[in-house]
Amino acid sequence: MWIRPACIALALAGPALAQEETGTPPDWLSETILSPHGDIATSATPEEITVMPIGAVQLDAVGLLTPRQTGLPADLWGGSSSATLASLFRAQPYEGLPAIQSMTMMLALAEVNPPEDAAPDSELFLARLDLLLERGAIEPARSLMERAGPTAPQVFRRWFDVSLLAGQPDRACAAMRANPDIAPSFPARIFCLARNGDWPAAALTLETGEALGFISRDEGDLIARFLDPELFEGEPPLPHDPVPSPLHYEMRAAIGERQGAATLPLAFAHSDLTATAGWRAQLDAAERLARSGAITPDQWQVIYTSRVPSASGGVWDRVDALQEFDVAMLAQDPGEVARLLPTVWRAMDEARLEVPFAEVYAERLMRLPLTGETAELARLIALLSENYERAAQLSVPQTDRERFLFAIARGQAPEVTLRGAMADMIAAAFAAPVVPDRYARLVEEDRIGEAILRAALVLSRGDGDMDDMRDALQLLRAMGMEGTARRAALQLMILERRG
Repeated sequence: MWIRPACIALALAGPALAQEETGTPPDWLSETILSPHGDIATSATPEEITVMPIGAVQLDAVGLLTPRQTGLPADLWGGSSSATLASLFRAQPYEGLPAIQSMTMMLALAEVNPPEDAAPDSELFLARLDLLLERGAIEPARSLMERAGPTAPQVFRRWFDVSLLAGQPDRACAAMRANPDIAPSFPARIFCLARNGDWPAAALTLETGEALGFISRDEGDLIARFLDPELFEGEPPLPHDPVPSPLHYEMRAAIGERQGAATLPLAFAHSDLTATAGWRAQLDAAERLARSGAITPDQWQVIYTSRVPSASGGVWDRVDALQEFDVAMLAQDPGEVARLLPTVWRAMDEARLEVPFAEVYAERLMRLPLTGETAELARLIALLSENYERAAQLSVPQTDRERFLFAIARGQAPEVTLRGAMADMIAAAFAAPVVPDRYARLVEEDRIGEAILRAALVLSRGDGDMDDMRDALQLLRAMGMEGTARRAALQLMILERRG
């Protein structure tokens, strides 16, 4: 019996087509769902009217952190445009000043009221998700999607990929089968049929997808090897894919052609944290994810100290320096700590891991009877930890620089005893917590979140115009984000991340 290809396509695709994606998702996401033609109208409702079923979840309002946890007002977004907020989230760099990275991650996870113009396409929610994904924070991203319920196609697409990257492909496929509103693409359907053991249906779907032009030749070669790798024994490996999707990455891993994640987007780095990846790959992944704030300092330190280095140079020298230092700290040997601290600190500075290092060791360092330059370095490291204020209160400053830094840590206006544009800028920012003129209109119009996101862009790289950074720090203080402002100012002074 001859069956029209269109009928086969619809039968294999599932009961419903997915809605079009909104926003600009990362270009490495899998095409796990089908999309209708962009010119087909999906509603005759006038554009300015928004209709939502009673009891439906408004995704822009979903978060993991309550206003009590964040200290943010429930109407953070106020009258800001959803499109503007989404653009500001997507403009945030994946790596920058640690205090600002933490703040923008908190904003992405915050549970606040949606913007006044929030629409069913949930553009802001998707942008918040994409910030987390770009930084490799796949577990918070997955938790956020599961809190919302990943039933909307544009959310499910991201949830499916995160589940693959987290090593849970069977869970992703089970959710796809259980969700009748999701129309899986041919590669995703083939993958899940194979994972479920239905190899004949998977092979038939591959043939149909290729015949209808839904599967390219290169993708077909990958899928064919995934379905029956024995047929290709002795064949050369597949060509290198510079930016594979998580689905292609999982298939390559299954056939023994797993790519290293060192040059791939940060979300892939989690696959290199597993024991099968090799220690060098684990170290590289841990450093990248620690810098972006996607893993905790303790997770990074555990990987750094899990084995004995077998080589030298680069990351191996950093590992060796930290392991020697860690042994001295465990032994509580002040002499050895004093000898090793300058070396390990230079290594952490080289890798931009000063803040994770400070979070792990600062408190214990402050308890050791150190003297001289080593004690001064220990106090400096403590100012980069979350206990920066306590460190400043328990210590007596010995230099003009320490007096300046301790004043910042205590939230006081420091005396301008240091030379330099950065010191002048920070002293001016801490002189008075007022709303700068450039942000006044946004604050008056209750667009506080938008103002904070704009300030984050100014501060995130640490190399902006001094007047702009002064105003950004003043805004954070005026909006009650005192801790973020203090930590950002301390990091600007200590890390010297200009450029």
